[in-house]
Amino acid sequence: MTYPLIVLPFVAVTAVVVLLTVKRDGFGGRMAASAIAAGVLVVLTAVFDNLMIAAGLFTYPEDLISGLRIGLAPLEDFAYPVCAAFLVPAVYTLTARHPAARPTEARS
Repeated sequence: MTYPLIVLPFVAVTAVVVLLTVKRDGFGGRMAASAIAAGVLVVLTAVFDNLMIAAGLFTYPEDLISGLRIGLAPLEDFAYPVCAAFLVPAVYTLTARHPAARPTEARS
């Protein structure tokens, strides 16, 4: 199995859950914050994956990756932090109990 095929279910689940969240609540603050977090995580992944690969801590067999790279890191490595940045807040939004609307108090 190749790395792009391993990543595919994570990306698919993330896309479905995020679309459900956007459909229900709109592209509000959580999803906008997720986009910012994803950007930061992509930069951190690029820096640290490249450092670890350059140091020889691990390698990727050429026949198992897509061939697209950011520096030394294969593009597939960036799917996990992006999925995490969007999936965690989306799942929270869909599963969080929203407080019931308080009845308005009668004014005298």
